[in-house]
Amino acid sequence: MGRARLARLHGIATSYEPAAGRSVQIAGDTVVAVLAALGVDASTPHAVRTALAACEDGRSAALLPRTVVARPGRPPDLAGLPAGSVLRVETEAGATQDLVAPDPAALAGLPLGIHTLHARAPDGRAAQAPLIVAPDRVPAPPGRSHGFLVQLYSLLSRQSWGMGDLGDLADLAAWSGRALGTGFVQLNPLHAAVPGPPTDPSPYRPSSRRFPDPVHLRIPHIPEYAQLTGAARVAADGLGARAAALRAGVLEGGALIDRDAVWALKREALELLWKVPLSPGRRAAYYDFLAAQGRALEDHATWCAIAERHGSDWRGWPAGLRDPRAEGVARLRPRLLDRIDFHCRLAWYTDQQLSDAQRAAREAGMGIGLVHDLAVGVHPSGADTWAQQDAFAAGMSIGAPPDAFNARGQDWGLPPWRPDALAATGYAPYRELLRGLLRHAGALRIDHVMGLFRLWWVPEGRPPTEGTYVRYDGEAMLSVLALEAHRAGAAVIGEDLGTVEPGVREALAERGVLGTSVLWFERDYGSGAAQEADGPGAAEEAGRAEVPAAEAGGPGAAVTPEPAREAAAVSAPQPAAPARILAPDEWRGDCLATVTTHDLPPTAARLSGADVALRERLGLLAGPPERERARARYERAEWLGELVRRGLLPEGAADEEAAVRAVHRFLLRTPARMIGVWLPDAVGDRRPQNLPGTWDEYPNWRLPVAGPDGRPHTLEELAASPRLHALMRELSDGLR
Repeated sequence: MGRARLARLHGIATSYEPAAGRSVQIAGDTVVAVLAALGVDASTPHAVRTALAACEDGRSAALLPRTVVARPGRPPDLAGLPAGSVLRVETEAGATQDLVAPDPAALAGLPLGIHTLHARAPDGRAAQAPLIVAPDRVPAPPGRSHGFLVQLYSLLSRQSWGMGDLGDLADLAAWSGRALGTGFVQLNPLHAAVPGPPTDPSPYRPSSRRFPDPVHLRIPHIPEYAQLTGAARVAADGLGARAAALRAGVLEGGALIDRDAVWALKREALELLWKVPLSPGRRAAYYDFLAAQGRALEDHATWCAIAERHGSDWRGWPAGLRDPRAEGVARLRPRLLDRIDFHCRLAWYTDQQLSDAQRAAREAGMGIGLVHDLAVGVHPSGADTWAQQDAFAAGMSIGAPPDAFNARGQDWGLPPWRPDALAATGYAPYRELLRGLLRHAGALRIDHVMGLFRLWWVPEGRPPTEGTYVRYDGEAMLSVLALEAHRAGAAVIGEDLGTVEPGVREALAERGVLGTSVLWFERDYGSGAAQEADGPGAAEEAGRAEVPAAEAGGPGAAVTPEPAREAAAVSAPQPAAPARILAPDEWRGDCLATVTTHDLPPTAARLSGADVALRERLGLLAGPPERERARARYERAEWLGELVRRGLLPEGAADEEAAVRAVHRFLLRTPARMIGVWLPDAVGDRRPQNLPGTWDEYPNWRLPVAGPDGRPHTLEELAASPRLHALMRELSDGLR
C-alpha cells in the first residue's frame, strides 16, 4: 500500500484500463523503476517508508506549488498558504503587486505572462514559485479554410537539391494561396535530425525539437551566395551541378530521396557561405538572433560541434563532455568557437527562410499560413537530451500499452520529460520549445496531444507490456500552450487520434485546441458495435472512432525495427456489422478534417485496393489475404454507397478520380473549421509516405510526390495539374 501511495503522489499509475470494465495491474518492479527515474528510491519497504514520509512532509510544509497557474475566472490553488500570509508578485515586466492571502482571486487579474510569486507566512516561512497567468483559450483560426498537408522533403521543384526545401515551401504557399484560395500548409516536423550517415529519415525522432534542420535550406536563396567569387564560385557551381544530377535521379531516374547525399552537398556549400563576411546590416541581424536565442542555441551548436569530433551519441563521448556545464566542455568550447559559430549561422539561415515562407503565405492571402508540427519526443542521444538532461527521465522510453490490436504494446524509443522537473522550472523547456516553433507559424499541430496529460513510460530493457502511465499537470501544460499561442497569434491543432482517456478531449476543446478527424474513422461506436481500425491502440469513446496511437505516426511509428513496433501495421479485421458512418453534421466543428494522413494509405490506394496489395506483398496482413481483401472491398462499397446516396458522387462509383473528389465533398458538408488535403491525393499518388510497422522493407519518408503511375511530379507540374485544380476548385467553391 505504501508503494502504491508513493506512486500516486508522483503521478504514476499502478493499474490501467485497456478496455471498459477491465483493469490491468502494473508490475511492482515497473513502479520501482519509474520512481527511480524520478529520483525516488522505492527499492525496499524501508526506502518506501522513508520516501513516503519525505514526500508527505514536503507537501504539507510547502507554502506554494512548484509552479502556480492562474487564468481568467480560475484563480490558482493556494491551499497550502495559512491565513494572513503575504504575497508579492513580480511580473515579467518588472512591476510588483502585494496582496494578503487567502485572496487568490486577485492573481487572476494579473497581466498574462510568466511572473514570480513570493509568499511569506505569519510564522516566518517564505517561498517563491513561477506564476503562469494564461488566457482561457488559444486563438481560433480565422473562419473556415482549406489547405494542403505535405511532407516537405517530398515536394521537389526544378530548383531543389534532391529533396523539397524551404524555397519550395514558400513557392507552394505563394502559389496555392493566390491561385487556389488555400488558407494553410501543414508540414511534417522540420526539427533537426541526428546526423548520420545514415540519418534516420523519420521526422518524428529528431535530435532537437528546438531548432529546425538546415538540410531544408534553399542554398542559392542565402544572400551570401550571390557574393561568392573566384574558386568559391567555381566550387559552388560544381555543387549546383551535382545537386541537379541528384534531383534528376529522383525525378527522372526513379531514385529515392537521399537525405544524406543532399546534406553532403549543402554542407559543402554552407562551409563556403560561412566564410563570406556578413555585411554590417546582416551582422547586426545575426547578433540579434544570437542574443534572442541565448544559451539554448549555444548548447545546440556546441553539441553539433562536439558531434563532429566524437559522433552523434553524446552518451558515448568522453566523460568530461557528457554534461554541457562540465569543465571539459568549458575547456573545449574555445577551441570549437568557429564550428559553434558555423552551426549558429546555419540556425540563423534556416530561421530566416522559415520567416520568408510564412511571409509568402500571408502575402498570398492565407489566413493561417504555415502549420508546423511538434513531434512527441526526441532521440535519446541527440542535442536536446544532452543540453537538458535534468528535464528528461533517464532510462525511460515512451510508447503505448498493449491493447486489443497489439498485445505487445509499443516502444517509440523517445525519452520522456520529467513532470517534476518541468514544474520546478516553471515549464521553461516546454515554453522555450513552443516559442521557437511558433516563431514563424500561423498554427501548430501537436503530435499525440494526449501526452500533455499522460504518457506510457517503458523502463529501459523491458518490453512495452511492462510500462505504466505517468501523469503530467494538464492544466499547466495547456496554460503554457495557451499563453505561447496567444503571444504568437497562432491556432493549435491536437492530434487526438488513438486511445484518449475520458475528459481529455473536453479539456482540449475548453481551451480552444482543435482536434483531428480522419474520414475513415468517423463512425458511431456508441451503439456498442465493434470498432474498425487499421492498427493498434484503437479506442471506443464518446461515440467517436479513434485512430490507433501508432497509426498517427508522430510517436515515431516505423522508426526502429523492434518487433513490438513492427506489429503496428497489423490491421484489425472489418467487423461483420461495422459501426455506422457518422453523417457530416454529426462531426465536431472544432477540428482539422482530413481524408487521410502520412501514415495511412493515400485515398486512391484505399479506393483501388492497392493498400491491401502492398501490405500483402510485405507480409503485413493480419489474417488470410482473401479475408483482408474482402474487408477492404466491403468498406469501399460501403463508403461509395454512402457518397452516392448523398449525391456526392454523380460521376459514378467506377470513376476513381471523381471518388477522391467526392470524399472531399463529404468533408465540405461537415462543420470542420479546417479541411486538409493530403497533397499526394490531389494527383492520385497511391504510395504512403510511411508504412507503420516497416523498417527497410519499405522506403518510409523517402518518396517524392507522384502521380497514379508512380512518376514523380515537380512543384511546377503540380501547379499545372488539371486533376489537382479540379479537386481544389471543389473545395474553394464549396467554402465560398
